Amino acid sequence: MSPTEVLLLVAAGVGAGLTGSVAGLASLISYPALLAAGLPPLVANVSNTVALTGNALGTTVGSRRELVGQWPRLRLLMLLCATGGGLGAALLLLTDPAVFEAVVPWLVALGSALLLLRDRLRRWSETRRATAGPPRAWRGHLVVGAIGVYGGYFGAAAGVIMLAVLALRTTEPMAVTNAVKNVATSTANLVAAIAYVVLAPVDWAAVVPLAGGAVLGGWLGPQVVRLLPERPLRWGIALAGFGLAIRLQLG
Repeated sequence: MSPTEVLLLVAAGVGAGLTGSVAGLASLISYPALLAAGLPPLVANVSNTVALTGNALGTTVGSRRELVGQWPRLRLLMLLCATGGGLGAALLLLTDPAVFEAVVPWLVALGSALLLLRDRLRRWSETRRATAGPPRAWRGHLVVGAIGVYGGYFGAAAGVIMLAVLALRTTEPMAVTNAVKNVATSTANLVAAIAYVVLAPVDWAAVVPLAGGAVLGGWLGPQVVRLLPERPLRWGIALAGFGLAIRLQLG
């Protein structure tokens, strides 16, 4: 790998870490950068998953303030995402990736729509709970686990979908929801990365510079979220998600 390609991957890692921690769109930058560096699609996918563990480290350290008091809630989310991430990794290694990638754009678009409609859906949910009682927890658990499967399999914009789901169920500041989302989705990514290190063709020459940049970008992301107002941030994330969905649909 040439010095130019190494610098490209470091820069892509910073961009991926930043957008991943803010919007859950890390793979929008990192995956195309790996393809540009000459990696085949499957190798790029598994190497991207391994490298983005650097994003998990950076975002967790950078979000310590928002994560205070969240660990009881996170334990269940992490368990569900870890289980889903393992299943997603198994699907990638045992099935044809084209089957699942065909529905990826629609999943990303759905997550973006949920973000845009969050306030209306929250009001509908509150009205429904008032008339029909509290929702069954197992339904939410299945959704989180399914996002973990998606994150372990392909992962592009898994954070967008997770952020939409979490935002529907809480009234907390966006920075807190975003921090919880980062830890939860990073768990699925970590479990899948471990499986890929053992069983898949990881390109370590590409992983190291990309992961190094992702640590820095992941640490910077929470600082950005603290400064931005909630509504424009949510709309910006949703629009970026729609952009990624169109990009994936067009191949």
